[in-house]
Amino acid sequence: MKIKLKAVLLLILSILVHQNSISQTQDLNKPLPVVIYNDNVNEPLTVKELAQIKEVYGDNAEIDILSRPQRVKDIKNILRNRVEIFDAGDKDLSSLPKLSKVELFDDYIPSISRDFNFNPKNFNPLKYKFNFYSRNSSTYHVDGTGYYIIIKSQHQQF
Repeated sequence: MKIKLKAVLLLILSILVHQNSISQTQDLNKPLPVVIYNDNVNEPLTVKELAQIKEVYGDNAEIDILSRPQRVKDIKNILRNRVEIFDAGDKDLSSLPKLSKVELFDDYIPSISRDFNFNPKNFNPLKYKFNFYSRNSSTYHVDGTGYYIIIKSQHQQF
């Protein structure tokens, strides 16, 4: 009798563990929604955006970005719609990851460097290895300032 009870309990436990593991991976197995672009990505690149691309991609900007319409559209979407910078004032931002901990995207320009003085009007998010293609948005604190940066997921509606 005890063996049957143990077997039943073991079976129930196995089913619960299996069910729990399925529910944890369900979100990852859901198909991602199609990326919907704002109309502003149909406008030409601005002088500033072109400079941001060239700052990061250098001589490879034409081959790797500018000659590929979908890549241009994706970059414009990042620069125009998916990166937001806010001044938090006196709010405590210490729980957020620091911008200084995000690696530089120096694959094309090894000498690329961080800005010594943060200016939200001149910030180039392409210089950093942000996870632009994540399912979720991310927020970062700009070290030594009251600014924080939100990188919106491309899969959320704006």
